[in-house]
Amino acid sequence: MRSFRKELSFNIPSRRGFVNITARVRECLQESGIREGLLLCNAMHITASVFINDDESGLHHDFERWLEQLAPHQPLDLYRHNNTGEDNGDAHLKRTVMGREVVVAVTGGQLDFGPWEQIFYGEFDGRRKKRVLVKIIGE
Repeated sequence: MRSFRKELSFNIPSRRGFVNITARVRECLQESGIREGLLLCNAMHITASVFINDDESGLHHDFERWLEQLAPHQPLDLYRHNNTGEDNGDAHLKRTVMGREVVVAVTGGQLDFGPWEQIFYGEFDGRRKKRVLVKIIGE
């Protein structure tokens, strides 16, 4: 069994955003040479997420609206975490809802997706460099 590891970097210029990272993850898979196995892709920061869903702008708008209703950024005093001097209590909650990682089967050297599935990086407290880990194991 072989193993491959690579970090992807992101710097989202706004506080929140969603980025389709499927092509970059596929590049990692090709670089690994692994044809059969599992691929783990996870956000390495507590205020960011990696998730699988459809690449449809209306859906991404719905995510943004829904997450802001669940955990609004303001008022800042809504979150005890912000008493530490941070202003990102909402981002921690949004990350928890959207998830930390995805695992995708690798079959025949390809991501073994269902219809419309794509991998996304979700940023909830941006404007600085953050990382995503891609770890692939298999043969």
